[in-house]
Amino acid sequence: MKNILYILTLIITTTAIAQTSNNVTFEKQKLKQALAYGDKVTAASSMYSIIALEGPKSSYKDSLAFLYFNSGNYVSTFLVTNDILKNKPNNVELLEIHAISLESMGALKKAGETYNTLLSKTNNNYHAYKLAGLQLNTKNLTEAYTSIKKADQLADNGTMKINFQVNKNYNQNVDLKAAIAYLEGLIALKLEKTDEAKASFERAIKIFPEFVLAKGKLSAIKTE
Repeated sequence: MKNILYILTLIITTTAIAQTSNNVTFEKQKLKQALAYGDKVTAASSMYSIIALEGPKSSYKDSLAFLYFNSGNYVSTFLVTNDILKNKPNNVELLEIHAISLESMGALKKAGETYNTLLSKTNNNYHAYKLAGLQLNTKNLTEAYTSIKKADQLADNGTMKINFQVNKNYNQNVDLKAAIAYLEGLIALKLEKTDEAKASFERAIKIFPEFVLAKGKLSAIKTE
């Protein structure tokens, strides 16, 4: 009798595993087709099905986070990454889209905290620049000045551009090193360090001669 029960249990378990495997395979095929056709709604639905079938540690949670992020759905991106990062706190890519989502949602203090964590793991000048900007926006000026000084000292690969809106009809892509110098100038002005601000704006223009906003700030200082 015990042997019969064991065989029945084995058959049921094997059948269930096979069925789950078939379902996962089907959902992955559907996901591939949905992505090929640009159907993000169906793609997300398939990802949810795969996660439910594979369990909470499914790698498709990461894929879902990036799908939401690339769709500009920052609330869902935040919720998914917040869940994943509990088990993957050192995942730099997830930390970065988590920080961007928080900033896009207006949670600037939390975004700054995440960039601070990110910076401690990457020592990247762009992350230091972002942290300084958020600290400026939340009026943590001393911390912002320290962060932007660090950003200026860190290595730069020369490929990153920062987009600035000059007016309603014109945006300008500026080298990151020039953007760092410009932000340092803005923070120095807030701290009433006029000479330091002037030097920072001059450095920004030297790095990127057509930097419209830096030229405007420098002109304003000279006028005063």
